Amino acid sequence: MEALLQEFKEDLADFREMTDKFYAKEVNVKEYKGFSGGFGSYAQRGGEASMLRLRLPGGRLSKERLKFVADMIGEYQIDKVHFTTCQTIQLHNLSARAVCEIMEKAFEVGIITRGGGGDFPRNVMVSPLSGVEAGEYFDVMPYVEAVSDFLLGKIKTVKMPRKLKVCLSNSPANAPHATFRDLGFVAREDGMFDVYSAGGLGNNPRMGVKVAEGINPNEVLYHVQAMIDTFCAYGNYENRGKARTRYMVETLGGEEAYRAAYQEKLEQAKSNADLMLDVEVKTITKTDDTARVSGRRVIGQKQSGLYAVSYHPIGGLPAVTKFAELYDCIKDMEEVEVRIAPDETIYIINLNGSEVERVLAVTADGANSLFESSVSCIGASICQVGLRDSQGLLRKIIEAVSKEGFADGVLPRIHISGCTSSCGTHQIGRLGFHGGVKRVDGVTRPAYTFHVNGREEQGEERFGEQWGSMLEEEIPDFFVELGREISASGKTFETWMEEDPQGLKAIAEKYLH
Repeated sequence: MEALLQEFKEDLADFREMTDKFYAKEVNVKEYKGFSGGFGSYAQRGGEASMLRLRLPGGRLSKERLKFVADMIGEYQIDKVHFTTCQTIQLHNLSARAVCEIMEKAFEVGIITRGGGGDFPRNVMVSPLSGVEAGEYFDVMPYVEAVSDFLLGKIKTVKMPRKLKVCLSNSPANAPHATFRDLGFVAREDGMFDVYSAGGLGNNPRMGVKVAEGINPNEVLYHVQAMIDTFCAYGNYENRGKARTRYMVETLGGEEAYRAAYQEKLEQAKSNADLMLDVEVKTITKTDDTARVSGRRVIGQKQSGLYAVSYHPIGGLPAVTKFAELYDCIKDMEEVEVRIAPDETIYIINLNGSEVERVLAVTADGANSLFESSVSCIGASICQVGLRDSQGLLRKIIEAVSKEGFADGVLPRIHISGCTSSCGTHQIGRLGFHGGVKRVDGVTRPAYTFHVNGREEQGEERFGEQWGSMLEEEIPDFFVELGREISASGKTFETWMEEDPQGLKAIAEKYLH
């Protein structure tokens, strides 16, 4: 691994050279994107600034890494940071100098941005409370670092058709969507994994194919290798629109044929190399301080007397000062770390009762209801390929709804993507939207496609149905009317939907075009 990291460091000279050429207008946006994505960076819309995606396996943000982010924000006057649905941090509005220097300095704290974009294995995702969650089947976090390191080793040696997303879940909550990603390991009560492959969100989403059952967790790297080999053998290198793993099922003639092809590559992987793991499961030794706490954002851990605190900045956009404030709060707290979740929430874990109160105070500016914890991608004001300003829409909806004073639960968490790419995971939301346009009365106007009844929980997974398009300007009014109707019934959104499944349709039809 040390040799590989040295290679990555040496590659930074090429990145700096290409970045200087881009900002000197010597290469265009498309050429730069094809190069810079492999380093975890893209030019933002307009080509006058860059973003940088920090690769954080399992969404783990240690105190050292938290301090690094806070220091970079201060040193380079960064004014926008986003928690992503792939459990990473994106730094925005960076100059050419800043993006190059931060990328290099990140090595000092073990943050590798290589493969954060482009046709490479992406950040390995995991259930964010793995290891501390009450009721989990087992702690899957120890396998995340091993899988991540293994995939980093493929970046310079394997050319895949497109990106590859691998994740592990610790319970049926299925927080990282292990049953419908490129490769997912799903924990079982017996301490084994079931394996799902060739799923994904975005255009033409599909659920994963179960390709193996009851595997020993120490065998996960064989399956990662089999997935890579299957993708390289049957993935589409000619048409980028169909170059994701989910298209291979049809290419091979259906699920049974795909499963057979995967199993063939799995047997080859097992015969070609010894990839068995022997991971060390970390034991949390911290003891409680007898203080007992509770609250909407307080979660009791499986370790008696210890807690996690959730914090969801609106739209996944924390105040940039929050990183330094949070670091100052937890820096002397034993075994405390931060975990980024796939819904743009962060969890501060391993807190005793007294520490909880201090963390709650520092994070009091976050979402105060289920609805305010809604998910949004960064949106078209930043993203090159985005069609709509999803962040702007979320702010307008929350502003309109907040005036109504609805009780928590009257409106559900919603998911908004600025385009069909599903960076806001709109397809698994109870209510979701993806950006586009709609021609109304001969005029093309900003609009969003409305998705209804998506679910992510294992055994209940489904992608939302598309009901039509709503004009962007009318969506806040839709939520105000919906909230008033449900509030008048005295029910929550979930109960109201169960008892009156046609009620939503009746309201939505007023706004659908």
